[in-house]
Amino acid sequence: MFPPTIYIISNFKNGTIYVGVTSNLPKRIYEHKNNIINGFSSKYGCKCLVYYEIHTNIEDAILREKQIKSRSRKYKLNLIETMNPDWVDLY
Repeated sequence: MFPPTIYIISNFKNGTIYVGVTSNLPKRIYEHKNNIINGFSSKYGCKCLVYYEIHTNIEDAILREKQIKSRSRKYKLNLIETMNPDWVDLY
């Protein structure tokens, strides 16, 4: 069992970003990397895990995902740069 996690994936540094929530981060990133699920991330080639936050329960994780999604792009880029200034793939 994996903890609920908020994650941000990107197609390249300062490129398109996608914010998501999952209860199984390794599986979900694998799905993004292999275009298993069609949608925004597959359309824009977002496959690089650049940020994540672990939460204790799914309800808090979902609230945090909504909070991040509602914030500006600059805020999201700041989150990424604080944890991962070189935008390396954390997967």
